Amino acid sequence: MGTIKQNLANNIETLGKFDATDLTGTIPAANITNSSLSDITTIPPSTSGGDLIQTVASDPPAPDFGDIWYNSTEQKIKLKVQSIPAGTWASAANVNTGVTSPTGLGTQSAFIKTGGENPGGRQALTESYNGTSWTEVNDLNTGRNGLAGSGISTAGIVAGGYASTGQTAFTELWDGTNWTEVGDINTGRTILGTSGRGTQTATLIFSGENSGTGTKYANTESWNGTSWTEVNDLSSATYGRFGSGTQTAAIATGGVDAPTRTLVELWDGTSWTETTEVNTPRYATNTAGTQTATLISGGATLYSVTATEFWNGTSWTELNDLATARSASAAGGSATAAIDAATPSPADTATEEWTAATSNQSIQGS
Repeated sequence: MGTIKQNLANNIETLGKFDATDLTGTIPAANITNSSLSDITTIPPSTSGGDLIQTVASDPPAPDFGDIWYNSTEQKIKLKVQSIPAGTWASAANVNTGVTSPTGLGTQSAFIKTGGENPGGRQALTESYNGTSWTEVNDLNTGRNGLAGSGISTAGIVAGGYASTGQTAFTELWDGTNWTEVGDINTGRTILGTSGRGTQTATLIFSGENSGTGTKYANTESWNGTSWTEVNDLSSATYGRFGSGTQTAAIATGGVDAPTRTLVELWDGTSWTETTEVNTPRYATNTAGTQTATLISGGATLYSVTATEFWNGTSWTELNDLATARSASAAGGSATAAIDAATPSPADTATEEWTAATSNQSIQGS
């Protein structure tokens, strides 16, 4: 075939194609796989063959965000990324009993709100939401506010909080009908965060405060279905660091102290790592989603805010605001279908639902 002269930098067109009409420079013939560079039909073994990019005949059925592969049938390099879910908040049915600082667990159409405080004291009230209306169900064993919840509407877990006797280390499991007390957390505290998509056998809690002494915690604890184990701490001791994700892939945002109000940390199952900060400084944000697709809404500085932001695993983007400013409310669901109910005052019984388009998108070149 001989030697082809070319300057790739000046000849790269859209979709990964090369303009082969005015090639300059020299590439050895042995490096040229095809007689024409107008389309890339193969990629070198150094990048394919599993070293950097996997070559497949058809797209993987369920790729993770960040996965990249070469589709040999389509002759395209593809990357699974996340788009920004353009969405809006809309009013939904009010809760039956207004409280401050409850917790929530589940999805937008199958959700549990429990705990909180109102003029009647610390509450054990639990309400179930079916996507249309709220129904009172069986109470917690210990009424409290500032507790953390994780799981789904038929299999949940709550821990910590502030009861009539002070800080609690209590943990309770929800089976869809009743709450059952199980092993206490190691450090009793309130206004703590959790991996909201954790399960009854695999959940993470972190941060928090002892309201009596003013002590703030960086402690992280992991639940194995029987007991809590202390693992590596957050970078900063504070409270109001709420989060989402799972026991092995969680995200924690914000914090009550000014230096931590924009702070974001990612948990990889072993340790926390600081990452891109949120746009609006706040703490006690209402959080939904996963470590790579997170929606945060509301939160507080001096007062509660309405700001909503979406995390795509790399950066934060501001989206449409809540109608009602709120913080430390009962929140859950996903980045495309979230729910945010009650607070900031006991008189507030409003519920809002977030609906957005899917956040999945493939970017491809050929």
